[in-house]
Formats: sequence, structure tokens, C-alpha cells
Amino acid sequence: MPLIEDKLYRRIKKLTGKAIGDFNLIEEGDRIAVGVSGGKDSYSLLHILESLRRRAPVKYDLVAVNVDSGYPGFRKEILEDHLKEHGFAYRMESTDCYRIIEEKRRPGTSYCSFCARLRRGVLYTVARELGCNKIALGHHLDDFIETLLLNQFYGGTLAAMSPKLLADNGEQTVIRPFVYVEEQDIMAFTRANAFPVICCACPVCGVVDQKRKRMKRLIRELAGENSHLKRSMIGALGNVHPRHLMDKNLKTF
Repeated sequence: MPLIEDKLYRRIKKLTGKAIGDFNLIEEGDRIAVGVSGGKDSYSLLHILESLRRRAPVKYDLVAVNVDSGYPGFRKEILEDHLKEHGFAYRMESTDCYRIIEEKRRPGTSYCSFCARLRRGVLYTVARELGCNKIALGHHLDDFIETLLLNQFYGGTLAAMSPKLLADNGEQTVIRPFVYVEEQDIMAFTRANAFPVICCACPVCGVVDQKRKRMKRLIRELAGENSHLKRSMIGALGNVHPRHLMDKNLKTF
């Protein structure tokens, strides 16, 4: 089933293309591993990047990569069937992350953070095996600004995410082409195209981190007063004035 090429599709495609151009996310000859979890963000990113690829002025390849953490009940066959149906090159990677988490996670620590670190390491390894020089992740505009606030309120740092960043292994470059795309548009796009969203089946699947939930609620309330709030906040991440901050390592005079 082809994508519904309506106004929403064109807006997401345009914003993704703008991010690629603004931050030079994709270049001639790139081979990109697209992390696909079976969630709305990764489905949407994969399809939009493929749509852009067909008419891009540069040549690049996409490979969808799913890291199965080994949680009982994960319906990976649904994701694999979708990838086959749409003709994507893909790799389904099975792991024993679930066992490692159960054995090694300290009581009271974040389940999601531990799982994410393990899965990220597997993703880097698979990308290397596939000859990919870049890894595309589906973080969207809301993720960026929520992370900014979380770091300020709870971490004491002025940091968010980067649209383009050298991976921890120093080999691949991580790109986030949805930096300008709002979550509500991705949700609508997913519904319109009936993407078969699946849960990772982990013990905390569907549970929203309470701190992030607070940030979502705060942003929603403020956006009710200022319709340009999200655009202003994402713009602020690229409009930094170091002289007006308190980093002791910077010379301000």
C-alpha cells in the first residue's frame, strides 16, 4: 500500500528535507542504517527517508535495522512483514538484552536507560557489519525540547540532542532528520497510513517516564498560550550565546 501523499505528508517531507539541508545530514554515497523499533517514529522516518531518496540529488542507501531485545511476546514478525511488503532492505537482530537487564540492573535504576544503552551498542555493531557510515534515529522536535527541559530541571546541564553527532564508537555518525517535525504530525501520519505499530513487550512498555510526562504537560500548557512556543524553543537550540551563559571554561572577556 503506497503512502497517502496529502498535505501532512508533504509537510513532514519538507521539514525533513530542510533538516537534512540545514545540518548536512545525508551526503553522496551514504549507507544509512535506520533504527526501526516498530513504533510510530521509526516507521515514519523510514518511509519519509525512502520517499526523499527516490528524488534526492545525491545517491544514498537505506537499511532498516531492528534490535530485538528478547522480551517475551515481541511481535517482530509484524514489523518484518511490513518491511518485506514495502521492499525495504532490512536486518532483524536478535539479542539477549532482556536476560542481561534482569541479571545486571540495579534496583531503582531506569529500565529504559539500561535497555537503550545495550540496544545502542548492538545497533552500532550491526551498522558496522552492514557497511553503514550513518545511523538514523526517529527522535522528533518534541523529544529535543523535552530533553532540553529535563536536563535543565533535573540534570543541571544546558543540553538537549544533536541532529548530527559522532557515535560513541567513533565510527558512525548518528543523524536525527525529524528534528523539525512535531510528534502530533507523526501520530497523524502513522494513523493515516495504518502503520502496524507494535510494543517492544518490555515490562514497562507503555509507561511514560513521570519526569518526561511533566515536561510534556508543561509544554502543552505553555503552547496553549503561545502557538509558536515549540518553534521558538527548537530555534533557541541553534541560537546560542555562550558569553551570556555561566560556563567557567569559556572566556567571556
